[in-house]
Amino acid sequence: MPVMSQLFRSFPRSKVLSSSLLPCRHRRPHSASSPRQPTSKHPSHICHAPSRFYQTTSALHSYILTPPQVNSILKANEYSFKVPEFDGKNLSPVMGFDSNQLPANAPIEDRRSAATCLQTRGMLLGVFDGHAGCACAQALSERLFYYIAVSLLPHNTLCELEEAVEAGRPLSPILQWQKHPNDYFSREAQTLYFNSLRTYWQELIDLTNPGDVPDTREALMNAFKRLDNDISLEAQVGDPNAFLHYWVLRVAFSGATACVAHIDGADLYIANSGDARAVLGVQEEDGSFTAHTLSNDHCAQNEDEVARIRGEHPPSERKTVIRQDRLLGLLMPFRAFGDVKFKWSIELQKRVLESGPDQLHENEHTKFIPPNYHTPPYLTAEPEITYHRLRPQDRFLVIGSDGLWETLHRQEVVRIVGEYLTGVHQHQPLTVGGFRVTLGQMQGLLEERKARVSSSFEDQNAATHLMRHAVGNNEFGTVDHERLSKMLSLPEELARMYRDDITIIVSQFNPHVIGARQQEA
Repeated sequence: MPVMSQLFRSFPRSKVLSSSLLPCRHRRPHSASSPRQPTSKHPSHICHAPSRFYQTTSALHSYILTPPQVNSILKANEYSFKVPEFDGKNLSPVMGFDSNQLPANAPIEDRRSAATCLQTRGMLLGVFDGHAGCACAQALSERLFYYIAVSLLPHNTLCELEEAVEAGRPLSPILQWQKHPNDYFSREAQTLYFNSLRTYWQELIDLTNPGDVPDTREALMNAFKRLDNDISLEAQVGDPNAFLHYWVLRVAFSGATACVAHIDGADLYIANSGDARAVLGVQEEDGSFTAHTLSNDHCAQNEDEVARIRGEHPPSERKTVIRQDRLLGLLMPFRAFGDVKFKWSIELQKRVLESGPDQLHENEHTKFIPPNYHTPPYLTAEPEITYHRLRPQDRFLVIGSDGLWETLHRQEVVRIVGEYLTGVHQHQPLTVGGFRVTLGQMQGLLEERKARVSSSFEDQNAATHLMRHAVGNNEFGTVDHERLSKMLSLPEELARMYRDDITIIVSQFNPHVIGARQQEA
């Protein structure tokens, strides 16, 4: 049994304009495999706008699914976790969470993770959005929480871990995972991952002193940067095992963004690198919900990010470092793990590829050098960290990959989740946005909305409920079964043209516990 396993207990645009790596099938690669065809993420806008017609657009050539078939697809990857109660009471500020995933890519490039820190306190929730394949996102979903948990351990506990390894004793677990059966762990790489993690905690032992209390913000920052550095180093060193050598290169040459929440008591930290997003649902005195964004998208629409990148490179590259709203005209997120093609020198890329396995040589993406590539690195995984002290009115947190935010505004997301959790449906004025509708059609719309109210809370999972709206909302802001059915029945080669992979985690807070702690403070 690998030593790593002792540390836990189980419980419509391409982001990069180039051919991706081989599909992320969890099996040994073979030369007969062919690269996945490039997807159609055009640089003009985030996703195709819904058809501005009263009737569902006929452009979605597909068949109508029955409601049970729709539910089967939407619920295939849903997962729920409730924090255990003690003496009939939940003493945690977190009541639990719901999560779900809906693929557009085949296979899906998003990943999710959830775990409780056992040696310290707190819960970790994370969404990882991969591009150029799913290898990097897969690695993050398995490894990043270990790096964060180790970064949060006090000096003495780190020493106890090292002493146990030296003596060959079983290690005390540091994470309690909450995983869906479909969430994959690459067993072949566990020894490699453990050795890198152990080297990290050995360095932390040398850098800390007995009695030091780790700072959460610093721990999150160090964990993100160190894991990205290890991903790069492992690819440069390689591995005698041919499969592992190929795997570490796939991880390094693909990429992934990460948005992670660490919740400890009333202290909420968000560490974000890329364009996934974390939004807090705040309940106002009148019962309505407002959105409080806790992360910034690292993309061309963020002026601070544009200024940061231009400031890190010579004035001669001002016009080329960001082109068509993409890094070097290619990459949409301005921060990401992996993506060594935007970090390594040209000489290092060529050296590593020349010594790599044949399967890597057959892929055009790895051999391609970005244009105007003069002063690397152009990309970083360093996170932007936000702190928020939870209040009783902070009712839930939504973490989602950009596939969610491309389809729904954050205020709409918070309203949908808030109404689902409270069971109170607050009708908004029905607008038709300039469409020509007869009185009969308007009556039909009102009757449809009334009928949906009685069935809108049938979902047992908040993330599934939100996903149903993200995919099935029509131009009037209500779920259209015909549209939802057609979007879910699109063949693989078309689905990616209409939407992105969607991954959602909804964490619900306990206002009574938070209020009590607020009074104690």
